[in-house]
Amino acid sequence: MRLLDRYLLRELLIPLLYCLSGFLVFWISFDLFSELDDYQQRGLRASEIARLYLIKTPELLVVVLPIALLLALLYALTNHARHQELTAMRVAGISLWRLTTPYFAVGFVFTLALFALNELWVPKSVEAVESILHRRSRASSPETEGRWHPNLHFHNGRDGRFWSLGAFNLDTFEMKNLHVSWRASDRAERSLNARRAVRTNEFWMFLDVEEFTYRPTGEVDTTPMKTNALIVPEFTETPEQIKSEIRINQLRSVTAPKGAQISLSEILNYLRLHPNPSPKDSALLQTQLHGRLAWPLTCLVVVLIAIPFGAASSRRNVFVGVASSIFICFVFFILMRLGVALGSGNWVTPWVAAWLPNIAFGSAGLWLTTRVR
Repeated sequence: MRLLDRYLLRELLIPLLYCLSGFLVFWISFDLFSELDDYQQRGLRASEIARLYLIKTPELLVVVLPIALLLALLYALTNHARHQELTAMRVAGISLWRLTTPYFAVGFVFTLALFALNELWVPKSVEAVESILHRRSRASSPETEGRWHPNLHFHNGRDGRFWSLGAFNLDTFEMKNLHVSWRASDRAERSLNARRAVRTNEFWMFLDVEEFTYRPTGEVDTTPMKTNALIVPEFTETPEQIKSEIRINQLRSVTAPKGAQISLSEILNYLRLHPNPSPKDSALLQTQLHGRLAWPLTCLVVVLIAIPFGAASSRRNVFVGVASSIFICFVFFILMRLGVALGSGNWVTPWVAAWLPNIAFGSAGLWLTTRVR
């Protein structure tokens, strides 16, 4: 690495560290003040609240990392331009694109980090936070252990099975009061009622079971088959696929949390059960899928945007970079939310809706950079 590259990286990473720390402190403080009453009602101790925010840090980083990078880049570039450093470098024969190579390298590393955080750590951290809140909000007992999701109904379109669950435990994967209907290999229609089901050795074990058979001739076995325990190897639905069904049902709801998203693994698990989703569901899933891929690349887009805004003039004050970053972030997030809404509602092609902010800002940044003198 050249001495110049090390200098540029050092001048970028110091304000980046300050920006990341400041954003995290602000974000955590704001969230803490808004949720403090709820934490007190649940009886959370200070150590549990601290652990909760430590677990939530990856989720916060996913949001603040591109913003902090943009702010740090604009600050660093504006500062270099203000002290005529960029002019001196370019007079020495170093092109603007060569000067910004370290910035693109940081953007690329942050893109990989953001994708890994979003897909590997954030889903686990969200579940861990929910588990902490649930554990403190209810007395721990065999009857209430874990988080229960009531009244779950779904259709496995791949294998032609209908499931109706009275309740599903998100932590232990236990089912209660369930009914399953399907067509067997002998073309007979079958239905199964069970009081409980548990996951054991990668199979579902049904307890207190009644199974009915409806023959293709119309004949019905009036006497159901009853057994205390039954394993049906052909039931290949996994707990992860069932949880994906729940998450996507929640995403469809009008009461879904603001900014709610689903991971790529949840989308793929859902599509394994629903290989031919409805047009509305397909638009929602495809928009979310492309959105998950587009968001990490925001780190490279902000580099393209920062270069012309930060290096265009040597007379601007450093705080112009701060004001520029606030305006850019505001417009970017509005465009991103608009694209997700239009794509999810099937008003715009999903991939266009998800990639629109990156395409628009990346193209604008590239065009403006070529005009920097």
